[in-house]
Amino acid sequence: MTDKYGPRPEHKFSFGLWTVGNRGRDPFGFEVRPALSPVELVRLLGEVGAWGVNFHDNDLVPIDATTPERDRIVREFRRACEDQGIVVPMATVNLFADPVFRDGAFTANDARVRAYALQKTMRAMDLGAELGAKIFVLWGGREGTETDGCRRPDEAIKRLRDAVNFLCEYSLDQGYDYRFALEAKPNEPRADIYFPTTGAYLAFIETLDHPEMVGVNPEVAHETMAGLNFMHAVAQAWEAGKLFHIDLNDQLPGRYDQDFRFGSANPKAAFWLVKFLEDVGYEGPRHFDAHAYRTEDYEGVKDFARGCMRTYLILKEKAERWNADPEIQALLAEIREADGESVGDFTKEKAAALLAREFDRAELASKGLKYERLDQLTMEILLGVR
Repeated sequence: MTDKYGPRPEHKFSFGLWTVGNRGRDPFGFEVRPALSPVELVRLLGEVGAWGVNFHDNDLVPIDATTPERDRIVREFRRACEDQGIVVPMATVNLFADPVFRDGAFTANDARVRAYALQKTMRAMDLGAELGAKIFVLWGGREGTETDGCRRPDEAIKRLRDAVNFLCEYSLDQGYDYRFALEAKPNEPRADIYFPTTGAYLAFIETLDHPEMVGVNPEVAHETMAGLNFMHAVAQAWEAGKLFHIDLNDQLPGRYDQDFRFGSANPKAAFWLVKFLEDVGYEGPRHFDAHAYRTEDYEGVKDFARGCMRTYLILKEKAERWNADPEIQALLAEIREADGESVGDFTKEKAAALLAREFDRAELASKGLKYERLDQLTMEILLGVR
């Protein structure tokens, strides 16, 4: 019997090598799972039914690999993807792990480090394009400060702009047809990271030479860490036409970056997010940037990966039920009835008419809006009693 919550290619579920390959190390403890090769991780993803696999350059090719080693690794990885029917929708670059990036990459004070970061990113773009990626994510994990005495933040903004402009031109020159997705985070591993929110990046994009090539990659954990409503950030990106990619996981507010299984910490917030993505018709990858608990072996990692996808599909079904529920729809019709006709675009006549209009504030404030009932019905759908 077919599992109605089982993943299919049209769901576009993807995982990074760094997610299912996470070995459970944390600041207080060493690895608990053995290392698996990229080929082994692709096989794992094929077993759980994933559609896509993503990678940082050094998840796939070690930073000091020779050209023959690189070519062999890529050849074996491509063959594994073909065998498992898995695509590579997105690639990215690691500009945060190596000690050379301890002061940042594109924003570092040393011009040689900035140049090396560009070189490393171009090579990562070459690698991604070779494997079919059309989205390139940029996460500036070290682009930040512990002390603002190190540089003026406006200078950091200019340096990042120069770097992104350069990379856009490289993509055009090479014919890669990349769409760049910038990923925001408020802090960790730096005390403060430049461009801490999706909204900050949306403003930055409009200052670039090729804003049409650049969008955002919002991540659940990164906005939630700061106590923000992630779905609102996603909606802003979508409305701006800039939701190029999305990272799904879960997170408790005010904590370090936990990267929990999708929907495991805040199922109600996950519901509204899934409902939004499905209602607006988002067609991009649904990428799970999360990892299994440190308690797990690789069977547990498979449980984790299956759980991410299964929870998304369960919430998708709940969203469909919410949209079809007669009482919920009646409440929404009542809300829409109050919406009425908007004022519309400005004209002198409309402004004069609006200034002359009499409003009964007491009457406007007197009606209950039934949002309590609406929210309770939502909870009953989520809890499976409706």
